[in-house]
Amino acid sequence: MILESLQGLIPFGLYFGLGYLLITAFAFIYTKVTPHCEWTLMKSNNSAAAVGFSGALIGFVLPISSAAINAVSLLDFVIWGIVAGIIQLIAFFTVRFYMPELSQKIEQNQMSAGAFLGTASLASGILNAACMTY
Repeated sequence: MILESLQGLIPFGLYFGLGYLLITAFAFIYTKVTPHCEWTLMKSNNSAAAVGFSGALIGFVLPISSAAINAVSLLDFVIWGIVAGIIQLIAFFTVRFYMPELSQKIEQNQMSAGAFLGTASLASGILNAACMTY
């Protein structure tokens, strides 16, 4: 009985570990793509950067969670993880297109810019996650 309960531990570990790797890769890529350095700004107590980056991170994790639930294989999970990352990058560039001085405003700790970016990222992530329930 205990062995039957533990059968799911290996798939859990694989999906969780891979999910964590995807999150780490996304955070690294996202911070390299944006013109401002989220890590430096957040270390300097920049709330606008923290809110914008947090929204992007949660906006990425939501569809990753959906992909983990619906994936038919680890490769399927990775593919949808890549799609989720691309969607978040599109969200950033869309907000930047609408607000060309986005990075400068975030660097100046203008909370409205960070909040708008974070909200757009969350909205994109929620829609993305809902669309992944195939």
